[in-house]
Amino acid sequence: MAYFDLFSLKGQSAIVTGASSGIGAAAARTLAEAGARVVVNYRSSEADARALCDTIEEQGGTAIAIGADVSKEEDVIGLFDAAEDALGPVDIVFSNAGLQADAAIGEMSFEDWNKAISVNLGGGFLVGREAIRRFRRKGLREEISPALGKLIFDSSVHQRIPWAFHANYAASKGGLKLLMESLAQETASEKIRVNAVAPGAIATAINEAERDDEAGRNAMLDLIPYGRIGEPDDIGRVVAWLASDASDYVTGQTIFVDGGMTLYPGFKGNG
Repeated sequence: MAYFDLFSLKGQSAIVTGASSGIGAAAARTLAEAGARVVVNYRSSEADARALCDTIEEQGGTAIAIGADVSKEEDVIGLFDAAEDALGPVDIVFSNAGLQADAAIGEMSFEDWNKAISVNLGGGFLVGREAIRRFRRKGLREEISPALGKLIFDSSVHQRIPWAFHANYAASKGGLKLLMESLAQETASEKIRVNAVAPGAIATAINEAERDDEAGRNAMLDLIPYGRIGEPDDIGRVVAWLASDASDYVTGQTIFVDGGMTLYPGFKGNG
Protein backbone atom coordinates (compact mmCIF):
# COMPACT_ATOMS: atom_id res chain seq x y z
CA MET A 1 0.00 0.00 0.00
CA ALA A 2 1.29 3.47 -0.86
CA TYR A 3 2.42 5.61 2.08
CA PHE A 4 -0.39 8.17 1.97
CA ASP A 5 -3.02 5.47 1.44
CA LEU A 6 -2.23 4.26 4.95
CA PHE A 7 -3.86 7.39 6.34
CA SER A 8 -7.17 6.87 4.56
CA LEU A 9 -10.21 5.83 6.61
CA LYS A 10 -12.43 5.36 3.59
CA GLY A 11 -15.06 2.66 4.08
CA GLN A 12 -14.86 2.81 7.88
CA SER A 13 -17.32 4.05 10.50
CA ALA A 14 -16.33 5.93 13.64
CA ILE A 15 -18.02 6.95 16.87
CA VAL A 16 -16.76 10.03 18.72
CA THR A 17 -18.26 10.61 22.15
CA GLY A 18 -18.62 14.13 23.49
CA ALA A 19 -18.21 15.42 19.95
CA SER A 20 -20.40 18.53 19.94
CA SER A 21 -17.49 20.86 20.75
CA GLY A 22 -13.80 21.15 21.52
CA ILE A 23 -11.51 18.16 21.08
CA GLY A 24 -14.35 15.81 20.18
CA ALA A 25 -15.60 18.08 17.40
CA ALA A 26 -12.08 18.48 16.00
CA ALA A 27 -11.56 14.73 16.02
CA ALA A 28 -14.90 14.11 14.31
CA ARG A 29 -14.01 16.61 11.56
CA THR A 30 -10.56 15.12 11.04
CA LEU A 31 -11.82 11.54 10.92
CA ALA A 32 -14.42 12.60 8.36
CA GLU A 33 -11.78 14.41 6.30
CA ALA A 34 -9.80 11.14 6.27
CA GLY A 35 -12.85 9.37 4.80
CA ALA A 36 -14.64 7.85 7.80
CA ARG A 37 -18.39 7.99 8.31
CA VAL A 38 -18.75 9.63 11.71
CA VAL A 39 -21.22 9.48 14.59
CA VAL A 40 -21.19 12.77 16.48
CA ASN A 41 -22.29 11.88 19.99
CA TYR A 42 -23.62 14.53 22.35
CA ARG A 43 -25.24 14.55 25.78
CA SER A 44 -27.06 17.89 25.86
CA SER A 45 -25.79 20.06 22.97
CA GLU A 46 -27.92 18.66 20.17
CA ALA A 47 -27.89 21.87 18.13
CA ASP A 48 -24.08 22.04 18.18
CA ALA A 49 -23.81 18.36 17.21
CA ARG A 50 -26.18 18.78 14.29
CA ALA A 51 -24.36 21.92 13.15
CA LEU A 52 -21.10 19.95 13.11
CA CYS A 53 -22.77 17.20 11.07
CA ASP A 54 -23.97 19.82 8.60
CA THR A 55 -20.43 21.16 8.25
CA ILE A 56 -19.03 17.67 7.65
CA GLU A 57 -21.73 16.96 5.07
CA GLU A 58 -21.08 20.27 3.30
CA GLN A 59 -17.43 19.25 2.97
CA GLY A 60 -18.40 15.96 1.34
CA GLY A 61 -18.36 13.71 4.40
CA THR A 62 -20.98 11.62 6.17
CA ALA A 63 -22.02 12.31 9.76
CA ILE A 64 -25.00 11.79 12.03
CA ALA A 65 -25.72 13.11 15.53
CA ILE A 66 -26.76 10.66 18.26
CA GLY A 67 -27.50 11.63 21.85
CA ALA A 68 -26.28 9.48 24.74
CA ASP A 69 -24.92 9.87 28.28
CA VAL A 70 -21.74 7.76 28.40
CA SER A 71 -22.07 7.23 32.16
CA LYS A 72 -25.27 5.20 31.58
CA GLU A 73 -24.95 1.63 30.35
CA GLU A 74 -28.24 1.59 28.46
CA ASP A 75 -27.33 4.84 26.68
CA VAL A 76 -23.98 3.48 25.53
CA ILE A 77 -25.51 0.29 24.17
CA GLY A 78 -28.20 2.36 22.43
CA LEU A 79 -25.53 4.63 20.94
CA PHE A 80 -23.76 1.69 19.31
CA ASP A 81 -27.04 0.17 18.13
CA ALA A 82 -28.07 3.44 16.48
CA ALA A 83 -24.61 3.91 14.97
CA GLU A 84 -24.64 0.46 13.39
CA ASP A 85 -28.18 0.91 12.10
CA ALA A 86 -27.23 4.18 10.41
CA LEU A 87 -23.65 3.64 9.25
CA GLY A 88 -22.91 -0.07 9.45
CA PRO A 89 -20.31 -1.90 11.55
CA VAL A 90 -18.14 0.27 13.78
CA ASP A 91 -14.40 0.28 13.06
CA ILE A 92 -13.15 3.25 15.12
CA VAL A 93 -14.17 4.57 18.54
CA PHE A 94 -12.80 7.72 20.16
CA SER A 95 -13.93 7.75 23.79
CA ASN A 96 -13.62 11.46 24.42
CA ALA A 97 -16.50 12.57 26.65
CA GLY A 98 -15.30 13.94 29.97
CA LEU A 99 -15.79 16.66 32.56
CA GLN A 100 -14.31 18.39 35.58
CA ALA A 101 -15.94 18.94 38.98
CA ASP A 102 -13.19 20.88 40.74
CA ALA A 103 -12.75 21.51 44.45
CA ALA A 104 -10.10 21.46 47.14
CA ILE A 105 -10.09 18.06 48.80
CA GLY A 106 -11.55 19.39 52.06
CA GLU A 107 -14.51 20.85 50.20
CA MET A 108 -14.96 18.16 47.54
CA SER A 109 -18.30 16.41 47.90
CA PHE A 110 -18.72 12.73 47.22
CA GLU A 111 -21.13 13.77 44.48
CA ASP A 112 -18.36 15.79 42.79
CA TRP A 113 -15.98 12.85 43.16
CA ASN A 114 -18.47 10.46 41.60
CA LYS A 115 -19.39 12.88 38.80
CA ALA A 116 -15.81 12.94 37.46
CA ILE A 117 -15.17 9.25 38.03
CA SER A 118 -18.47 8.07 36.53
CA VAL A 119 -18.10 10.02 33.28
CA ASN A 120 -14.33 10.04 32.75
CA LEU A 121 -13.49 6.54 33.96
CA GLY A 122 -16.85 4.78 34.13
CA GLY A 123 -17.80 6.16 30.73
CA GLY A 124 -14.44 5.04 29.36
CA PHE A 125 -15.14 1.53 30.62
CA LEU A 126 -18.65 1.39 29.18
CA VAL A 127 -17.64 2.81 25.78
CA GLY A 128 -14.49 0.69 25.63
CA ARG A 129 -16.28 -2.52 26.56
CA GLU A 130 -19.02 -1.94 24.01
CA ALA A 131 -16.49 -1.05 21.31
CA ILE A 132 -14.64 -4.32 21.84
CA ARG A 133 -17.89 -6.28 21.80
CA ARG A 134 -18.91 -4.69 18.50
CA PHE A 135 -15.45 -5.14 16.93
CA ARG A 136 -15.64 -8.86 17.74
CA ARG A 137 -19.15 -9.13 16.36
CA LYS A 138 -18.16 -7.33 13.15
CA GLY A 139 -15.20 -9.58 12.41
CA LEU A 140 -11.99 -8.77 10.58
CA ARG A 141 -12.33 -7.05 7.20
CA GLU A 142 -8.80 -7.09 5.85
CA GLU A 143 -9.82 -5.28 2.68
CA ILE A 144 -10.75 -2.33 4.95
CA SER A 145 -8.05 -2.52 7.62
CA PRO A 146 -5.62 -5.09 9.06
CA ALA A 147 -7.03 -4.24 12.52
CA LEU A 148 -10.29 -5.67 13.82
CA GLY A 149 -10.95 -2.32 15.49
CA LYS A 150 -9.31 0.84 16.75
CA LEU A 151 -10.24 2.15 20.23
CA ILE A 152 -8.78 5.47 21.37
CA PHE A 153 -9.24 7.11 24.75
CA ASP A 154 -8.94 10.81 25.53
CA SER A 155 -6.79 10.95 28.63
CA SER A 156 -4.79 13.93 29.93
CA VAL A 157 -1.31 14.99 30.99
CA HIS A 158 -2.81 14.51 34.45
CA GLN A 159 -2.61 10.77 34.10
CA ARG A 160 1.07 11.54 34.85
CA ILE A 161 1.16 14.97 36.52
CA PRO A 162 -0.54 15.32 39.93
CA TRP A 163 -3.14 18.09 40.02
CA ALA A 164 -3.91 19.67 43.37
CA PHE A 165 -7.52 20.87 43.76
CA HIS A 166 -8.55 18.48 40.95
CA ALA A 167 -8.02 15.11 42.68
CA ASN A 168 -11.13 13.51 41.18
CA TYR A 169 -10.14 14.44 37.63
CA ALA A 170 -6.53 13.31 38.03
CA ALA A 171 -7.64 10.04 39.60
CA SER A 172 -10.06 9.40 36.74
CA LYS A 173 -7.34 9.95 34.14
CA GLY A 174 -4.81 7.88 36.04
CA GLY A 175 -7.35 5.06 36.11
CA LEU A 176 -8.05 5.54 32.42
CA LYS A 177 -4.35 4.98 31.65
CA LEU A 178 -4.36 1.51 33.17
CA LEU A 179 -7.79 0.71 31.75
CA MET A 180 -6.41 1.47 28.29
CA GLU A 181 -3.24 -0.54 28.82
CA SER A 182 -5.12 -3.49 30.30
CA LEU A 183 -7.59 -3.60 27.41
CA ALA A 184 -4.72 -3.33 24.93
CA GLN A 185 -2.93 -6.24 26.58
CA GLU A 186 -6.12 -8.32 26.64
CA THR A 187 -7.18 -7.74 23.03
CA ALA A 188 -3.99 -7.25 21.00
CA SER A 189 -3.96 -10.91 19.93
CA GLU A 190 -7.38 -10.30 18.32
CA LYS A 191 -5.96 -7.43 16.22
CA ILE A 192 -7.79 -4.82 18.29
CA ARG A 193 -5.62 -1.75 18.85
CA VAL A 194 -6.22 0.31 22.00
CA ASN A 195 -4.38 3.57 22.60
CA ALA A 196 -4.84 6.98 24.20
CA VAL A 197 -4.12 10.59 23.43
CA ALA A 198 -3.18 12.82 26.39
CA PRO A 199 -3.76 16.53 25.76
CA GLY A 200 -2.02 19.27 27.68
CA ALA A 201 -3.41 22.82 27.70
CA ILE A 202 -5.82 22.99 24.76
CA ALA A 203 -7.89 26.04 23.82
CA THR A 204 -11.42 24.93 24.67
CA ALA A 205 -14.37 26.41 26.52
CA ILE A 206 -13.18 24.92 29.81
CA ASN A 207 -10.19 27.29 30.02
CA GLU A 208 -11.53 30.22 28.00
CA ALA A 209 -11.72 32.61 30.96
CA GLU A 210 -8.14 31.82 31.96
CA ARG A 211 -6.88 32.31 28.40
CA ASP A 212 -8.71 35.62 28.08
CA ASP A 213 -6.94 36.96 31.17
CA GLU A 214 -3.35 38.04 30.43
CA ALA A 215 -1.98 36.83 33.75
CA GLY A 216 -3.82 33.54 33.47
CA ARG A 217 -2.65 33.00 29.90
CA ASN A 218 0.96 33.73 30.83
CA ALA A 219 0.73 31.31 33.75
CA MET A 220 -0.44 28.61 31.33
CA LEU A 221 2.36 29.42 28.89
CA ASP A 222 4.93 29.10 31.67
CA LEU A 223 4.03 25.40 31.79
CA ILE A 224 4.43 24.84 28.03
CA PRO A 225 8.02 24.73 26.73
CA TYR A 226 6.84 24.91 23.10
CA GLY A 227 5.45 28.37 23.76
CA ARG A 228 1.85 28.11 22.62
CA ILE A 229 -1.47 26.79 23.86
CA GLY A 230 -2.66 23.81 21.84
CA GLU A 231 -5.64 23.79 19.50
CA PRO A 232 -8.30 21.05 19.31
CA ASP A 233 -7.06 20.18 15.81
CA ASP A 234 -3.67 19.25 17.32
CA ILE A 235 -5.46 16.43 19.10
CA GLY A 236 -7.78 15.57 16.22
CA ARG A 237 -4.85 14.89 13.90
CA VAL A 238 -3.27 12.47 16.38
CA VAL A 239 -6.59 10.68 16.83
CA ALA A 240 -6.90 10.25 13.06
CA TRP A 241 -3.35 8.87 12.90
CA LEU A 242 -4.06 6.38 15.70
CA ALA A 243 -7.21 5.32 13.83
CA SER A 244 -5.33 4.81 10.58
CA ASP A 245 -3.24 1.92 9.28
CA ALA A 246 -0.20 4.22 9.46
CA SER A 247 -0.12 3.34 13.18
CA ASP A 248 -0.95 -0.36 12.75
CA TYR A 249 1.95 -1.54 14.97
CA VAL A 250 0.98 0.81 17.82
CA THR A 251 -1.11 -0.45 20.73
CA GLY A 252 -1.18 0.16 24.46
CA GLN A 253 0.42 3.59 24.09
CA THR A 254 -0.42 7.07 25.31
CA ILE A 255 0.59 9.86 22.94
CA PHE A 256 1.15 13.07 24.91
CA VAL A 257 0.18 16.12 22.86
CA ASP A 258 1.19 18.86 25.26
CA GLY A 259 3.90 21.14 23.85
CA GLY A 260 6.30 19.59 26.36
CA MET A 261 4.23 20.11 29.53
CA THR A 262 5.12 16.62 30.78
CA LEU A 263 8.81 17.62 30.61
CA TYR A 264 8.23 19.52 33.89
CA PRO A 265 9.65 22.86 32.62
CA GLY A 266 9.86 24.26 36.16
CA PHE A 267 12.87 22.02 36.72
CA LYS A 268 14.82 23.47 33.76
CA GLY A 269 18.19 24.56 35.13
CA ASN A 270 17.22 23.60 38.68
CA GLY A 271 17.97 19.86 38.67
